[in-house]
Amino acid sequence: MIYCGIDWAERTHDIALVDDAGTLVAKRHITDDATGYKLLLDLLTEYGDSEENPIPVAIETSRGLLVAVLRTGKRKVYAINPMAAARYRDRHSVSRKKSGPGDALVLANILRTDMHAHRPLPEDSDLGRAISVLARAQQDSLWNRQQLANQLRSLLREYYPAALNAFATWTNSLCRPEARELLRAAPTPTRAAQLTRTQLQAALKRAGRKRGIEAEADRLREVFRAEWAHQPPLIEEALGKQMLALLIQLEAACTAADQLAEAVEGVFPQHPDAEILLSFPGLGIQLAARILAEIGDDRGRVTDARGLKAYAGSSPITRASGKKSSITRRWVKNDRQNHAGYLWAFASLRASTAANTPYRRRRERGDWHAAAQRYLFNRMIGQLYHCLQHRRHFDESLAFPASSEATEAAAASSDRLSRPHTGMTSPRSRN
Repeated sequence: MIYCGIDWAERTHDIALVDDAGTLVAKRHITDDATGYKLLLDLLTEYGDSEENPIPVAIETSRGLLVAVLRTGKRKVYAINPMAAARYRDRHSVSRKKSGPGDALVLANILRTDMHAHRPLPEDSDLGRAISVLARAQQDSLWNRQQLANQLRSLLREYYPAALNAFATWTNSLCRPEARELLRAAPTPTRAAQLTRTQLQAALKRAGRKRGIEAEADRLREVFRAEWAHQPPLIEEALGKQMLALLIQLEAACTAADQLAEAVEGVFPQHPDAEILLSFPGLGIQLAARILAEIGDDRGRVTDARGLKAYAGSSPITRASGKKSSITRRWVKNDRQNHAGYLWAFASLRASTAANTPYRRRRERGDWHAAAQRYLFNRMIGQLYHCLQHRRHFDESLAFPASSEATEAAAASSDRLSRPHTGMTSPRSRN
C-alpha cells in the first residue's frame, strides 16, 4: 500500500510517497496551480491510485483548492494537526531540522504507522459545506462588527459622551442604523447640540425608523443640548474625523453581517436536517446553521453522542494522577460550536420551561451560571445527536421527562460523587 504526505505552502507544495516498509518511493515539488495539481494526480495514478483503491493523503490543512482537488472521488484526506505533526517529527530526528520534503515524508509515515488513530475529513454534502462557509462567515462578521463597535465606543468616551448616553436605550446601540446616521450628521458634540428637531427627525427617517420619531427626536435633542465637558475645538474636530473613518468601517461590517445573514436564511432551510434542528427550543435559523456548520451532515463523523459532546466541549474531562483527581471543563474543543452551544443553552432557558428545570436544579446544587448552562448544553447536544441519527423532531416530554423523587435523589448522589474530592479544586474551577 502507498501513503502520500503533502507539505503545503502558499506557492509550492512538497509531495512524498512511501510504501508499507517506510521506503520513500517518490517525491515531487509542485506549484500551487492547475498544472501542479495535475502533476500530483498523475503521480498518484502512476503509483496505483484508482477509484477502487485510492491512495490516502495526509496534509496539515482541511481547506483550500488543493484539498478540494484531493477530495474528488473516494480518496480519504487526513488533516493532521500541525502540533501533532511536530511531535511525529521528533521520532525521526532529534536535531530539530525542518524542511518541506522532510515534513511531507513525516506526514506520509503518520498514515503508514498511525492511520487508525486519525480521522479523514468528513464526507459532508456540498450543501452542508456551503452552509458551513456562510454560517462561519456570518459569525465572523458579527465578531468583527462588535470589535469595531467597541473601538467606536472607546473613542466616543474620549470626547463625545452625549452620543453614548443618547444611544444607551437602544438595543445594539452603536450598530443601529439610527445611531450611525446621527453620528454621520453630527460627528462632534458641538454639531450635535446645533441639530434642530427637524434635522433629528429627518436623520431618524433616513435610518428607516417608522414610529415614535417626534418623541425620540425631542429626547435626543434634550440629551445633546445638556451640559457636557468638551475637548478643545481643534482636538474635538480631529477626533470627529477619526470617528467618521471608524464609522465607515462599522458601516461596512454591519452591511456584511446583514447580507451574510440573508444568505444563511436562504440556504439553510433547504437542508434535510433544518427542520430537526429548528424543532429544538432556543434554535433559530442563524444559530441552527452554526450548529450544523460544525457538526456537519456526515453521520459517520462521530460514533456516539459522547464523541459529539467532547467535540463541542460540553462534557467535563477527568484528570487523575496518583492520589490526585479532578473533574474540570474542556479546554481543547471546537470553539465555534462551543460558543454557539452557549448561546443555544441561554436561549432555551426562556424558550422551554422543561429545559429551564435542569438548569435551575444545577444552580440550586451550587453550580455557577456557566457550569449549569454548560450542563444544559451537554444534554441538548446529546439529544440532537439522537434526533439526527433517528430522523426525529425534538419532543420536550421525552427529552425532559418529569422525574420522581427517587430519580432526584439518585441524581443528587451521583453529582456529589462526581465532584473533585481532593480538596485541590474550588467551586470556581467548575466554571
